[in-house]
Amino acid sequence: MNEFVLKYGCNPNQKPSRVFMKDDKDLPIEILCGKPGYINLLDAFNGWQLVKELKKATGLPAATSFKHVSPAGAAVGLPLSDVERKIYWVDDMGELSPLASAYARARGADRMSSFGDFISLSDVCDVATAKLIKREVSDGIIAPGYEDEALEILKAKKKGNYCIIKIDENYVPAPVEQKDVFGVTFEQGRNELVINDELFADVVTEAKDIPESAKIDLAIAMITLKYTQSNSVCYAKGGQAIGIGAGQQSRIHCTRLAGSKADNWFLRQNPKVLNLPFKENIGRADRDNTIDVYMSDDYMDVLADGTWENFFTEKPEVLTREEKRAWLDTLTDVSLGSDAFFPFGDNIERAHRSGVKYIAQPGGSIRDDNVIETCNKYGMAMCFTKIRLFHH
Repeated sequence: MNEFVLKYGCNPNQKPSRVFMKDDKDLPIEILCGKPGYINLLDAFNGWQLVKELKKATGLPAATSFKHVSPAGAAVGLPLSDVERKIYWVDDMGELSPLASAYARARGADRMSSFGDFISLSDVCDVATAKLIKREVSDGIIAPGYEDEALEILKAKKKGNYCIIKIDENYVPAPVEQKDVFGVTFEQGRNELVINDELFADVVTEAKDIPESAKIDLAIAMITLKYTQSNSVCYAKGGQAIGIGAGQQSRIHCTRLAGSKADNWFLRQNPKVLNLPFKENIGRADRDNTIDVYMSDDYMDVLADGTWENFFTEKPEVLTREEKRAWLDTLTDVSLGSDAFFPFGDNIERAHRSGVKYIAQPGGSIRDDNVIETCNKYGMAMCFTKIRLFHH
């Protein structure tokens, strides 16, 4: 198949729309079910590159959850704790495979953003992963293959219209890429930069120790940023991204946005949130929305008399601002990556409030000394990678 005709482009008025190979070769994908759209394929191809690199860098199965050409979550297949199984809504699913664990983490980091995602898997989709995906609202999936039973499970989604794509894992694109904008063709070399431990060797702070677990998290953060719309910042912990700030014009806004998502990820583990007395008929998506409001300053939107009865069997106690701050103060050993240098120490101050201890960023700001000084104040270890990861 050399080309595939799409229903429309980014929007319904953008017709005609297709994907095709300029060199008359076949497309590197096979569409097994459904009909992907323009944005679906942008998510699929970016997500596939991300998980392929994560697998290569860590040796572990990887998954990502994409929305609007940026990842909502990305992770590798490490086992889940009992608390993580609960906040990711998989505590009733029995033993998960490493690949299923990777997707549970990727989907669960920011479930609000992952609603209606496009999934990318580094490995052949197994039955455990397919069963997990079956329960979630998702637009489609790309993987190098599917077990027979897993494929049948996925084909049943969306009344048989779920988009399932098989990609040739050995496909290598041309070293120079092009795209047209406003009738003008842009051309550049592909970003083939390899992200590995060597990037984290130049530690510029007084604290020098970056343990292997943190190097894995820094690699996850940096590889995630490589396929995230810039400006971007990523917080990572325990083998997954826990907060991604994408597409912000200001670096501090990236850091704040990603930090607030990391905070929400950890607040979901607070006992008050874990033990919210939901009614049995409340679905996972509605629970996610309710939890998000409950943890926010707008908590009365779900706790007001006459409203809480719609969600809960009894009225929950408020999770106060003081309780939230005390809980977040126990979050530690978080890693943070940035796709370009930090121009001010305010980014470090904000990162500190979300438990960041290890940082990777390019360096090169005229205020590097101020940024290093702020890291030293909090005992953070920061390395200069000397590479930028803008993606547009």
